[in-house]
Amino acid sequence: MLTLAKSTLRAPRDYSACSGCNLCLLVCPVWRRTHDFSMTPHGRAKALQFGADASDIAASVQSCTLCAACEPVCPEEIPLVAMTLDLRRQLPRPAAMADLLAAMEKPGSPSAAMAVPSATVLLPGTALRDRPSTLARVRALLQESGAAAIGADDGADIALALEAGAAIPQRRLDRFLRPLHGVKKIVVADGLLLRHMQPLLPGSKIIGVGEALSGLAAVRSALRANDLYVIEARAYHADYQRLVRYYDSLRAAAGCAFNLDLQRIAIPATARSLPQRLGLDAIDDGVQLRWILQGRKVTRIVVESMEDRAAFQGVSALPVVHLADLADDGTSSV
Repeated sequence: MLTLAKSTLRAPRDYSACSGCNLCLLVCPVWRRTHDFSMTPHGRAKALQFGADASDIAASVQSCTLCAACEPVCPEEIPLVAMTLDLRRQLPRPAAMADLLAAMEKPGSPSAAMAVPSATVLLPGTALRDRPSTLARVRALLQESGAAAIGADDGADIALALEAGAAIPQRRLDRFLRPLHGVKKIVVADGLLLRHMQPLLPGSKIIGVGEALSGLAAVRSALRANDLYVIEARAYHADYQRLVRYYDSLRAAAGCAFNLDLQRIAIPATARSLPQRLGLDAIDDGVQLRWILQGRKVTRIVVESMEDRAAFQGVSALPVVHLADLADDGTSSV
């Protein structure tokens, strides 16, 4: 079995390197919601430095949203997402994961292992698959630059297992990766899955749905100066140094507002803990969403993530549209 998160642990840095600067608190959605120091990356680091183990800080470890906003601001360059996943591996496995991991051990269907004859493959994830009309538009837009296919196996179960820091069975990993070898471009909706795929498929260009669509003329031309453009935080922070320049260019071209703070960190819209991802706790994105909207004079919210779309619709009367819906024929519901 292989633990995908280990592939990101290349820098010889860990929580012992934390200097206590508190910069991570400025961007942490869990801190914003709880104002509990122990629930932050800094709090976990200090607890571990003073001899705590994963079980002592289990609530903090499970509360992390894995948005990765803390990583670009950390002056010690600690790989905080990988560290959190490593701590989750040291905790008892959530009971909700047992059936999922058992299913991952089973042989897959032959069709899932077939090679994908396409220059671009889209891995939509659960939220985008649940919106077939938007999924169809995403594929149609990707087709503009060549043949594009929707992956029969989008790794949704792997993405959920990654949330828990679970080791991915080698059989399941091979079945997922086999049809993707040789694909020139892979567009991934789930930012956490994207982060872990990059070192496993070095010959492919792996990008998020937001980057893939926002680079298209039909989408860019539909953005308005009074839009609030919401970047999906996980994919953005996984490749921050490159994407901060990309989105600076997009912001200059479109003239709209973004969910970026003064350090150009993407403020995550949906900030969910592991228990919330597993359906064990109620979702409470309201504090985070209202903080993003506070003081903004915008007339529309444009999102890269279908999960963010649903969340904003729950707290705002403004129209909320997915990037793909900007380029449709005007018949989509906003």
